Amino acid sequence: MTGIEIALMATWCLAAAGLAGYAASVAKEVTYVTLADGRRQERSLPLSFKMLIPFVGNLDGILSRPAFAERIALADRMLVSGGYEGLLSGREFTALKFLCPIVMGAIWCLVIVLCGVAIPDSLFVSMRLPLCAFGIILLCLQPTIWLRGAIKKRHASIVRALPFVLDILTLSVEAGMDFISALQRNCESRKMDPLNEELLRMTKEIQVGSSRKAALKGMADRVGQPDLKSVAYALIQADELGVSIGSILRIQSDQMRSRRFDRAEKLANEAPTKMLGPLMLCIFPAVFVILLGPVVVQAMKGLLK
Repeated sequence: MTGIEIALMATWCLAAAGLAGYAASVAKEVTYVTLADGRRQERSLPLSFKMLIPFVGNLDGILSRPAFAERIALADRMLVSGGYEGLLSGREFTALKFLCPIVMGAIWCLVIVLCGVAIPDSLFVSMRLPLCAFGIILLCLQPTIWLRGAIKKRHASIVRALPFVLDILTLSVEAGMDFISALQRNCESRKMDPLNEELLRMTKEIQVGSSRKAALKGMADRVGQPDLKSVAYALIQADELGVSIGSILRIQSDQMRSRRFDRAEKLANEAPTKMLGPLMLCIFPAVFVILLGPVVVQAMKGLLK
């Protein structure tokens, strides 16, 4: 091995060690969002995002163009719906969508090439180009997949908690408590989940001077979850028509329980179809091996005699 090759290997080793150290230090960082009452709630970000966020400012000149305005506005709405408002901006997220395939894709391709050099006489060498292309495509899609997954998870949490919260609000209002006091009592007594965060924010907006209609509409538009939007707009309509809040809450509570039952029934009906794949791939082959294995062994012994 020549001196140049040794120097190149040492340089690559130092670069890899520096990158690993940077990744380790960034992975220890804890990221938070600030709630309406000033409390901080932990929100996790992918490691690739944490590593690339310090460099998103380099794309400000490109992202300031009018062509990206609509894309940044959409990213802002999705980040708010996913619960990452204040932690990531739409501009930063759009920049990450460019940086992930460029920077992380370059690192991925470099690792593939170095592995091909280290193992020259293997099938891995012929698969280098498809592996590089697959990694870059996956990194292009990763930010969008992550954000949609975060929104879906947050909406699922809201759907699970909404019927119980509506029951508590219905009982409180029908017992004589006003709607805002019932919301405050609910926020104080329950753990801080996505629904509680949105109700707390809505309560604070009403306390600082926003109308109930504006606060409810803002929550519905901010979250974008169909069940929560249905409840918010029903309460807005009740305010406009002068209908009792208690009766509207009871109707919405019954509807939410009915929808939850329908969703559970749908999942139960889908279970046999979802089990068919593992059944065909795992259980049936195992049964055939157990039943036909001894027969095949005996047949092979007979042929070898």
